[in-house]
Amino acid sequence: MLLAMDEDKDGEKALLVQLRDGSYEAFETIYHRYKVRLASSMLKLLKSVDLVDDILQDLFIRLWENREKIDPELSIQAYLFRIAQNLAYDTFRKASKDRLLFDRIYGALRLSESNIEERIVADEERRLLEAAIALLPPKRREVFVLCKLESKSYEEVSRLLNISLSTINDHIYKANVFLKQQLTQHALSLILIFLSAVG
Repeated sequence: MLLAMDEDKDGEKALLVQLRDGSYEAFETIYHRYKVRLASSMLKLLKSVDLVDDILQDLFIRLWENREKIDPELSIQAYLFRIAQNLAYDTFRKASKDRLLFDRIYGALRLSESNIEERIVADEERRLLEAAIALLPPKRREVFVLCKLESKSYEEVSRLLNISLSTINDHIYKANVFLKQQLTQHALSLILIFLSAVG
């Protein structure tokens, strides 16, 4: 067993030396050896094949462009997963500022309820959303619940609570900003799950 492990390590080292020297064949070998494992781990986090494809493409471009800096003594698997982790961090950081990217990630999370484990995650997300709504100021929470959860029109809520439409708009806008921040923080916490899965 130890002999086999040593042979694997020597083979990986030789592969990295070839890659460092500019061997595209070595690059393709590494790509085909690790792409499925990387994709599987990232898909558990991102729930989006498109996002995973984007990250994999970026990851292997970086690997090729930085091949001359690679240390043959390092673990190529650890090196690739570290790059993947950094790119995942970047994706979630961008999502906190990019509404379209945030919606893309969160939408993918919401659509991935095809098995029991994912339904449990979805239930946890709903619980966290409810907890976040409970943190809103009382009047803002009331306006948000009536408009967004009970689907009442702004006009109805205006009459019901005796407040102006502009006030309702302000409450909804600020509630959305707050809830987005809460959900983004939760999404970032999922990275810890990803890190433990690939560590």
